[in-house]
Amino acid sequence: IAGAYLPADIYVRYLKGKGHDVAFICGSDEHGAAITLQAKKEGISPQKIIDKYHSINKKTFADFGIDFSIYHRTSEKLHHDTAQDFFKTLEEKNVFTKKTTEQFYDDKNKQFLADRYISGECPKCGGAGAYGDQCEKCGSTLSPEELINPKSTLSGNTPIKKETSHWYLPMQNHEKWLKEWIEKGELDGKNHHDSKAWKSQVLGQCKSWIDGGLQERAMTRDLDWGVKVPLKDTQGKVLYVWLDAPIGYISATKQWAADNGKNWEDYWQNEDTELVHFIGKDNIVFHCIIFPIILKSHGDYILPTNVPANEFLNLEGKKLSTSRNWAIWLHEYLEDFKGQEDALRYALCATAPEGKDTDFTWADFQARNNNELVAIFGNFINRVVVLTHKYWEGNVPRPNNLDNYDKEVLVKLAEFPKKIGDSIEKFRFREALAELMNLARLGNKYLADTEPWKLKTTDEKRTETILNIAIQIAASLAILSEPFLPFSSEKLKTILALKNVNWNDAGGIIIKENHQLNQATHLFEKIEDEKIAKQLEKL
Repeated sequence: IAGAYLPADIYVRYLKGKGHDVAFICGSDEHGAAITLQAKKEGISPQKIIDKYHSINKKTFADFGIDFSIYHRTSEKLHHDTAQDFFKTLEEKNVFTKKTTEQFYDDKNKQFLADRYISGECPKCGGAGAYGDQCEKCGSTLSPEELINPKSTLSGNTPIKKETSHWYLPMQNHEKWLKEWIEKGELDGKNHHDSKAWKSQVLGQCKSWIDGGLQERAMTRDLDWGVKVPLKDTQGKVLYVWLDAPIGYISATKQWAADNGKNWEDYWQNEDTELVHFIGKDNIVFHCIIFPIILKSHGDYILPTNVPANEFLNLEGKKLSTSRNWAIWLHEYLEDFKGQEDALRYALCATAPEGKDTDFTWADFQARNNNELVAIFGNFINRVVVLTHKYWEGNVPRPNNLDNYDKEVLVKLAEFPKKIGDSIEKFRFREALAELMNLARLGNKYLADTEPWKLKTTDEKRTETILNIAIQIAASLAILSEPFLPFSSEKLKTILALKNVNWNDAGGIIIKENHQLNQATHLFEKIEDEKIAKQLEKL
């Protein structure tokens, strides 16, 4: 969530608030060795596995406010057709080379071993348990032949070698244009994107790959689960999951467009469209090198303008591991902290691994909720609304003569939409969130400095002005918090009776005098030590 889905959701909500046409595309990657291995482990079919986890994931994302335009499936017929058509076009354009080679084979299970069907020691970091396609410890992309002491993950046996034929993508043939595209932002002699806007770690990893010399990579596998290779005499062969899965973005867009009366070509085949991939750093090579090669080789599709990959988020000082249950399961969090989706969204954004690996701790989560969301943001809103009801039965007072301090606060208020928006557009979500909290701090300081509760009986007009300005700050908070804290934003809009407002309205005078506010309710709830102790016990 922290590395890809939450920052993407924040970005999309912001763009939509600004009035942009955005398709937020995601889905379940339902092919590959990981699926079939899990099916074997649970003793059920791959289809039952993907049906089970797709439903859980789709519901959990929605419950957490990750507002996809579509959450599709790569097992759908539309995807299979799209991926097969893509493969056939590439084959017709002689993008692939067909080769017969010796590959690892499990003689006991009568199966070729690729990707997660084979494991061994990583040749890069020496870590045990590296797979045939990637080492999860150091993030290196591998081939089965590189593994030290390889073993079949099916039988545990040392594999033998056996001949098989596959279609390979000769990535080395694409180094020149890839280098210009990645390092200079140029494509076919034209400016394509601002390469300086890409994260240094993304550029660094891509440069390392290209400088080290790209190698050909097999784009098919000997498996019975996946998108079938659409050529003659290819029984038992499917598309490599990292060819199949990214094409899923296209097939999902097709389905979304069909469901919403739109043309999918306007999004994937229009040079005015910007394609942005939100991923973790372990998927940089697939989205910055392999998929772009595939897209450009096809010829009809746009390439990404940015791939703001994040680093890894650790948990309580250790690397996340689902196999060791060293993880926080989102559906469990939503059950344990009902109505507190935004508390986790806030903590994850505040500690997002944007430039380096970061650490999530339950103590930090609790402190951020109690000391920031409750004590700063929630406290300001509560004071403003409670005072307005106490003095004028919730009727927004008129602003009278503004003094220099009022004008200074309004000038600062007007700066926040651009400050926060600029940071979001640069994929600096932590920075943007910090500015949002600075706006709440501005509101609290303004109330503390002006003390309207002391002026009500002696200077009614001054009290009216102070509360009116404070209400304008609250209204901007309702709008500007929406990308980060959508549930609380909606609650706050209800309290303020705000309707039909968007990002472009923030920073100014949004609520007019005599507007009726609803009663105050707590935006955020304090989290007690006992609740945190229970979460730590779960690990």
